[in-house]
Amino acid sequence: MSEEAATVEYSDDTKSMGDKIAGLTLKEAKELGDYLKDEHGIEAAAGGGVVMAAAAGDGGGDAAEAQTEFDVVLTGFGDKKLDVVKVVKTITGASLMDAKKMVESCPATLKEGVSKEDAEKIKGDVEGAGGAVELK
Repeated sequence: MSEEAATVEYSDDTKSMGDKIAGLTLKEAKELGDYLKDEHGIEAAAGGGVVMAAAAGDGGGDAAEAQTEFDVVLTGFGDKKLDVVKVVKTITGASLMDAKKMVESCPATLKEGVSKEDAEKIKGDVEGAGGAVELK
């Protein structure tokens, strides 16, 4: 049976579609996921299957495909420190003083072991406020 699995052939349409999906940016994959959900009622499996497929196109290799939990690390706060402090306070649930200390002591881990979708949302929130974030 293993020989049969090795000789499976895929149609050109399937290969083309798969290559396009694998080459999507994270933003494009999110947009595709939203479209499939809104227009066709198709939702990704827990962990964001569509998003995980897009990670392979980023050149991350096998490790990126296997990673399901991420740490969100604040690496900078730019010109809008107060806005970043407010977002960090909301994300972490910390007091205003603790959030300020966290921002000033970059790099600081904001969340640990979150899903790719949650990590990307947090990253978007922090970057929208002027901060810089790294997913590990």
